[in-house]
Parts: sequence; C-alpha cells; structure tokens
Amino acid sequence: MDYIDKVLEKLKDLARKLIEALLGPEAEPEPELIPIPVDQRRRR
Repeated sequence: MDYIDKVLEKLKDLARKLIEALLGPEAEPEPELIPIPVDQRRRR
C-alpha cells in the first residue's frame, strides 16, 4: 500500500504542475493593506 500512496502523491504533484503550466499558478489572495497613520496637522 505504501508504494501505491507514493505513486498517487507523485501523480497529484505532476497533475498540479501540469495545470499550473497550462492555466498559470493558483490565484493567491491579495494581502490586506495595513493602514498607516498619517499626521495631517499643518506645520508653519
């Protein structure tokens, strides 16, 4: 059974690489922007 599991893992990896090559990498969620506090007081 261990041999079958290894073969299945390699097939999954190969299929994932093939899909990435054809369709591009998986879409990653965009990172959330971190709000940066800005001091807007006018200096004279």
